[in-house]
Amino acid sequence: MNLLRKLNCLFHYYPKSAPFSSLISSFTTHQLTLTTFPPDSQIILTTLCSNGQLKEALIEMAAPGLEMKFESYDMLLNACIKKRAFREGQRVHAHMIKTRYLAPVYLRNRLIIFYSKCDRLREARNVLDEMPEKNVVSWTAMISAYSQRGFATEALDLFLEMLRSALDLGKQVHNHVLRCKLPFYVVLQNSLIDMYSKCGNLIYSRRIFDNMPERTVISWNAMLVGYSKHGMGREVVELYKLMRNENKIKPDSVTLLGVLSGCSHGGMENVGLEIFEEMVNGKDGVEPDIEHYGCVVDLLGRAGRVEEAFEFIKKMPFEPTAALWGSLLGACRVHSNIDIGEFVGHRLLEIEPENAGNYVILSNLYASTGRWEDVRMVRDLMLKKAVKKEPGKSWIELDQTHHSFHASDRSHPRREEVFAKMKELSIKFKEAGYVPDLSCVLHDVDEEQKEKILLGHSEKLALTFGLISTSDRAPLRVIKNLRICVDCHNFAKFVSKIYMREVYLRDKNRFHHISMGVCSCGDYW
Repeated sequence: MNLLRKLNCLFHYYPKSAPFSSLISSFTTHQLTLTTFPPDSQIILTTLCSNGQLKEALIEMAAPGLEMKFESYDMLLNACIKKRAFREGQRVHAHMIKTRYLAPVYLRNRLIIFYSKCDRLREARNVLDEMPEKNVVSWTAMISAYSQRGFATEALDLFLEMLRSALDLGKQVHNHVLRCKLPFYVVLQNSLIDMYSKCGNLIYSRRIFDNMPERTVISWNAMLVGYSKHGMGREVVELYKLMRNENKIKPDSVTLLGVLSGCSHGGMENVGLEIFEEMVNGKDGVEPDIEHYGCVVDLLGRAGRVEEAFEFIKKMPFEPTAALWGSLLGACRVHSNIDIGEFVGHRLLEIEPENAGNYVILSNLYASTGRWEDVRMVRDLMLKKAVKKEPGKSWIELDQTHHSFHASDRSHPRREEVFAKMKELSIKFKEAGYVPDLSCVLHDVDEEQKEKILLGHSEKLALTFGLISTSDRAPLRVIKNLRICVDCHNFAKFVSKIYMREVYLRDKNRFHHISMGVCSCGDYW
């Protein structure tokens, strides 16, 4: 692009600028002088990209003497993302490498997003793996790319790698803080509490919390929400009482949301209702919003008080959301309330016709009461609307390798050992008092077939594989993409008790830590 074209770009970018008018006039008589002043790449490329002239922008990028900035590369990549222009984006990436720029994190993140949008996951992953430092956007961009294209195993593996990386890095930062004897910063301590909590290490979180010389409401919230997400209702309530007794900091909306959620997951509905009533009466000056009302519906539903939850929804000052109806539908399934469940289920199918979970829960509700014709009707409706159920999968990590299993999985290289051990466990556990919960099988088959189906659940296969693949007393850590069923939860408790193993189960709802046959959830989740 010659200087006249460059000036034309600048003129379009600043059409009414007097200095540019003078510059163009001067150019007619002093062309050689003007060529010694390299134009601003950001302005030129902005003009070309905004006009959709990507080809011309790439030519300009390669022009001799043009000073490219990080912002210029970012703008070009954005243009390539919009047009899914793979070859052009590759040229931008190559130019960055050629100029030997040590690109900042945000620009490398843009490359991950670009390659992902062009369905080039290998190239996107290469960018991630080569990054000297990553932030949450880096990990999220790649995990999202995997999950959106059906690579569930790769997405989970990367998520677990991110957690390990975060925990390891967090520990290094924490150790550095301790070694350097840095002065107390409440923001830093709050971040450490939150980091350890999200990585599943609440002991460290509480240790930091207890040793803080001063706390803000964020400190309390981080600890309360951490307990709540792990289903530790009693700890949530005790910590909340301690916060009130100290009387130094007032609870805010997040505080009360964490407490209500903790009461819901901990089977403490009466305590939760008292706290909500205090909110309504304005005790702390925090007005409940739709999320607080949702927690009340959830805690009533989990406690089996489905009719109360239904009436509560009717009297709310807010329009019920799909998530709120979904919470009630789940409670109807667990407590076999077919009347309310049928109404709520069909209401949800109207609101969210594309959500497979609603069809599945309604189908399971019908199956639990033996209404097989209705089950077939719902499944036919799913086929008609092309709605697919998410298959249940479980993962276990051994020696930094993740082994995945789905229901009745026979694809694993050691499948024969797994199924042989499963039969052995079934006999041994029954002798110890284990009784298969056949209500967890929602198929119209006989009891013998139901037992076989239960033994094929993915989390049982993962636990069994862990038993035959690890040393005695080694903890077993399993992740399930859906909610764990009651029978698999009981099975895991027998694994823990008979083999004296610590079992950690992370399902869609929460963490379950099982030790000597006793689960941290108190069998309530």
